[in-house]
Amino acid sequence: MSGFKAFLLRGNLVELAVAFIMGGAFATVVTAFTALILGIVAKIAGGNPDFTKWKPGHLPVGAFLTALIAFVILAAVVYFFVVLPYQKAKDRFFPTEVQEEGVSEDIALLTQIRDVLVAQGGTTGGTTGGIPPAGV
Repeated sequence: MSGFKAFLLRGNLVELAVAFIMGGAFATVVTAFTALILGIVAKIAGGNPDFTKWKPGHLPVGAFLTALIAFVILAAVVYFFVVLPYQKAKDRFFPTEVQEEGVSEDIALLTQIRDVLVAQGGTTGGTTGGIPPAGV
């Protein structure tokens, strides 16, 4: 019973539950927004935004077009209302550190390790165990 209690009180489970609830609510909003956009398209085009009954040559092309339009609207909503604001907030509140001279952090760390090993071992002449000299 204590294992079950630990499972229920685990932080990841609560976060996952919140994510599912928020995802369901967001899906409802996006579905309504998609219906709104398709309604606007119908008003402009003067017809029905549901193309599923259109079957040229008895191929269900209309169903594909309706699904494709709904997907593009969904992708636009997710990108412009979730991804883009998240990236801007992340860049504003958690800026990434700029590396000196374009050297990545892992290369700078490896260079430091190499220099320490060279200093400890007294190795000179470019033989650093296969690691190229700094600046290469």
